[in-house]
Amino acid sequence: MIFKGLEVSITGMQVQRVRIDIASSNLANVNSTNDGTGNPYRRKVPVFETVLDNSGDIPLYKVRVSKIQPDMSPLKARYEPGNPDADENGYVYYPNVDPVREMVDIMSAIRTYEANLTAFNTHKDMLIKTIDILRV
Repeated sequence: MIFKGLEVSITGMQVQRVRIDIASSNLANVNSTNDGTGNPYRRKVPVFETVLDNSGDIPLYKVRVSKIQPDMSPLKARYEPGNPDADENGYVYYPNVDPVREMVDIMSAIRTYEANLTAFNTHKDMLIKTIDILRV
C-alpha cells in the first residue's frame, strides 16, 4: 500500500518511454516511401488509457499504452516521375511525418518523464524519512 505512489510514477515513466520510442521511429522514417509492403510509412501514434487498480485499500489509477495506431492523415505527394516508387501519374507519396511535431512530442515526453521521476524520488525520500523516524 505504501508503494502505490511509486507504482503510479513508474507507469507514467513507462508510457513516456514508449511515446519517445514511437516519435523516434517516426523521425527515422520521415522519408520512407516504401514500408516493405509497397506503401509509404504512416506516422504512428500511441493511445493511452487509465487503469483502475483496486488491489489495495485505496483504489488508484495507473496509465498504460492500450494500442499503437497509424495516423490516417493524408500523405505528402510530390511529383517525381523518375522515382521508382512513383505511381502511374508520376507522384511519390511520402509519410505524413512532420519532424518539428515529432521533436516537440519528444521534448514533451521527456518533460513528463522527468516530472514522474521527480514524483517518484519525492515519494521515495518520504518513505526513507518515515523509516528513519520509526527507527528511533
